[in-house]
Amino acid sequence: MSRPLILISNDDGINSPGLHRLIDYVSPLADIVVSAPDGPCSGKSAAFTVNGPIRIIEHPDYNGAKMRSVTGTPVDCVKIAMHNIVDRRPDLVLSGINHGSNAGNSIIYSGTMGAAMEACMIGIPAIGYSLLSHAIDADFSETEPYIVQITKAVLAKGLPKDVCLNVNFPAKCKIEGMKVVRAADSHWTEEYQRYLDPNGKPFYWLSGKIVNEEPENPDTDLYWLDKGYASVVPACSNRNAINAIQFLKDIL
Repeated sequence: MSRPLILISNDDGINSPGLHRLIDYVSPLADIVVSAPDGPCSGKSAAFTVNGPIRIIEHPDYNGAKMRSVTGTPVDCVKIAMHNIVDRRPDLVLSGINHGSNAGNSIIYSGTMGAAMEACMIGIPAIGYSLLSHAIDADFSETEPYIVQITKAVLAKGLPKDVCLNVNFPAKCKIEGMKVVRAADSHWTEEYQRYLDPNGKPFYWLSGKIVNEEPENPDTDLYWLDKGYASVVPACSNRNAINAIQFLKDIL
């Protein structure tokens, strides 16, 4: 019997420390193939390349993993890997470990979860892992036992149809445990800072912060992340708003 195959991608790029730590943590569980962007792709969500070429770049193996970068988005990485990089259908797709949160409504914008959603849509169990730190030298060590536990469970049992997992870890603390919850209702302030270039012409740089609209709700990821727990949120790639069908029939 061959070992399971895990395809790993991310949105921080092939050289991301989080990607290498994820390989370290799950390589004892399966054969690993990496298809990651050749540079940072945060905020790319489900974007993919339509009007341009995509290239695959070979890199030296890392800890037994076959390493490839792709001149495209995280979704491109999954799509092209299925046709041109892996030699068999992966048993699982992992994305991460992302440098930064994908909790709350950040899942909508996340390139990390874009890769996971792409795998989910083609029927492969998928998990996105994120650490609430943007630091290049972030300490991922606290996440290891949880990543191993979750990955082993999904390899063994799979996931429901059209469901993938969005897993977030608090940073700079001892993780207290793990909670399976939903994403908090939240929004970004989306403040654009105005600057002037050397020619005196204005340009704008996105900043801001996430605002939790239900900070006291223990059913949500942001609530438990604030308390030092890891959050596991099941996310659906099928975006049909089935509950709204009868309402629309009534008014239309």
